[in-house]
Amino acid sequence: MSDADAVSPPGAREGRAAVEPLASPAERVRAVAVRLAAVAQSGLAFSPTAYDVERFETTRELAAELMSVLSGDDAAELALELERRDTGYATPKVDVRGVLIDASERVLLMRERSDGRWSAPGGWADPGDTPVSAALREVREETGYAADVVKLVGCWDRDARGHRPPMSVGVVKLFFLCRATGDVRPPDELETLDVGWFGLDELPELSQGRTTRWELERCVAHHRDPALPTELD
Repeated sequence: MSDADAVSPPGAREGRAAVEPLASPAERVRAVAVRLAAVAQSGLAFSPTAYDVERFETTRELAAELMSVLSGDDAAELALELERRDTGYATPKVDVRGVLIDASERVLLMRERSDGRWSAPGGWADPGDTPVSAALREVREETGYAADVVKLVGCWDRDARGHRPPMSVGVVKLFFLCRATGDVRPPDELETLDVGWFGLDELPELSQGRTTRWELERCVAHHRDPALPTELD
């Protein structure tokens, strides 16, 4: 693609995706269930009495029931997952992505072993990581490329950006524009099936839970003009 208009979807404001609001009944119920689960987790972390603990445990079970109705998964298993996943005050999880773009405006993608689809390299930030170090580690492990971070392109909410399938937790996604430093080695075979460079007009099937076309388009826009401000939800 050669012009700036090709980067943004029709009808979208600069820097914003044309994402539909949570309008369907199923989406609204799932959003309520996620909020209920978060309230229960925070409540259990700070509940002063046994009566409050019982109430918040019931709230967590009700959230699992709602999720079960929508997903078809076993409610008891979902309740255990909610109990195991975190403790303390409930906060969103952080997903980091490192996007390398070459002189021909091709994007470096890796093919996920988990679903056979393609994604910008990345994953959950681990405790003790800075966001930048987490993104660069994921790029190195999943593509083999050593890289530096140029800038933070976007701090986006997973649901607001239209990722599918939905998750039972809130997720904040950090997309970093990166540049290769020249050192390349084989990627981690446990996670990566293949690695390749793709133009926006030749993208393979993307792993929609991890990376969307719109996010890649925004990264290319920032590659063209690094002075663009970081985009925020």
